[in-house]
Amino acid sequence: MAPSKSSLATALAIVLAVISAVPSHAQAPPLAKLLIVPATTTEAFNSYDNDFILPGPILNKYLNRNGSTNESDTGAAEESILNWADFLNIQGPWTVMNKTVSPPSGDKHDYMSWAPYWWPNCTGVGNTTALTPEQIWVTCPYYNLDGQFNPDVRDVNDTGAFDAMSDAVFYNALSFVISGNTTYAQQAVTQINTWFLDEDTAMNPNLNYGQIIRGPNNAGGTHTGILDLKCMAKVVSGILLLRGANSTDYTDEVDSGMAVWAGNQASWLQTAAIAVQESEQANNHGTYYYNQLAALQILVGNSTEAENTTTTYFGEQYLNQISANGEQASQDTVIRSMVFKLINSDIQPFEAVRTRPYHYRCYNLAAMITVARMAEYVGLDSFWNKTTTAGATIQTALDFTMTVPPGDDIANEIYPCVADVAAQYGDPDGKYAAFLANGSSTYPAQPFFLWDQPLSDSNLAIANLTSTSSAGAAFVTAAGSIDAAKGTGNYSQFHGSRNFAHGSLPAAWHRCSGPEGPG
Repeated sequence: MAPSKSSLATALAIVLAVISAVPSHAQAPPLAKLLIVPATTTEAFNSYDNDFILPGPILNKYLNRNGSTNESDTGAAEESILNWADFLNIQGPWTVMNKTVSPPSGDKHDYMSWAPYWWPNCTGVGNTTALTPEQIWVTCPYYNLDGQFNPDVRDVNDTGAFDAMSDAVFYNALSFVISGNTTYAQQAVTQINTWFLDEDTAMNPNLNYGQIIRGPNNAGGTHTGILDLKCMAKVVSGILLLRGANSTDYTDEVDSGMAVWAGNQASWLQTAAIAVQESEQANNHGTYYYNQLAALQILVGNSTEAENTTTTYFGEQYLNQISANGEQASQDTVIRSMVFKLINSDIQPFEAVRTRPYHYRCYNLAAMITVARMAEYVGLDSFWNKTTTAGATIQTALDFTMTVPPGDDIANEIYPCVADVAAQYGDPDGKYAAFLANGSSTYPAQPFFLWDQPLSDSNLAIANLTSTSSAGAAFVTAAGSIDAAKGTGNYSQFHGSRNFAHGSLPAAWHRCSGPEGPG
């Protein structure tokens, strides 16, 4: 006799309860737009999930432009890039040394973050007085509450600092190439020196203390902490642009120092136990592991290893990540899907039952696209058309995700991916441009519109920008006064009535690392 739907539903609940008990070392919630840039031709700052751009087309476009600030087709995007760089420069530079809590090693040069979906339960610890936060961290057992972000994780914000630094390197390098203004190259190099090279402020090349689960006897990081540095791809993109543009500020000394750091970090990623464990993850953790490793290998000039890394991803994790209809799978999809199919054959796999399904799809899409771009950079351009075991491609996954309602997630998270796919696969029927235009009448002012070409501007008014004024100067003037000595400034025009210390981050700045479910 066939089991009833009610009994199967009970079985499903048990299976989901077991799966949910698996540690979920997630990142912070995504970043809403942080500010409203006063210039009407630019977009509000928004840190994309990840990016790696091919330097050749950008360098070819701008190196012989005789200093012009705008091109008729991408002028609005250029203005946004300059403004975003200026915004970041007001706040940086960033360093791991700014955290107020030391990692278990006692060395603040070691990167550290706390697993964000974990909450303390102090009911059984026997304390007779209120515990201080420091006592709670080491005394009370911590439990996973999937999707519920513990706000005190932001007290140790190496994650947000790295995200901001990577964006600063990326947009300053682009701004230097676009404008020819060496100030932007200098800013990018300052960010690089501060985070990676200066002996007083540099990060040690390891992630031994990433996403620590606090509580008694928990002193080490977890494999999901490797995800925290996935935006290394942006840093490497920026460096490739500085190299290609022959920046005199990006010196041989800086370049050799970065090669040493990147080589050491790549070695750690390939040998440390928690890093190897992360490399085996079937979901987006695995995808981001491979694009971080490939980025480091590209930086040190080891194209052969980068080829091997990207080939490994597309020959392993990728093969099972996209279903025939474009739905994205994950490592426990098989278990969930078997139960779901017994109850309702129309229910989608893993992501559909996660706390933020739209985000998870967009997030892994950005990771897949980044790996494909890196593979193309080292001469392997066939992966754009690589099919999974179900016969799907990256484009298939994008097309499916475009049909998914965002719910409470940020709808524009998918926009960079839509532009990436349109530029790579073409948009003969205009569906991708129409999707972007329907979501935002100013999408040609998004930075991605610069590097994702060809892509239609949908004849939107903002695409006709021809101004050659200095976007950077206008932005800094509108941003309010900055006290260079004390390092404080009034950012009320961008953050309501709140003030932020120079070098600090808005509390919600964790966009680049993004949230994630069970590892």
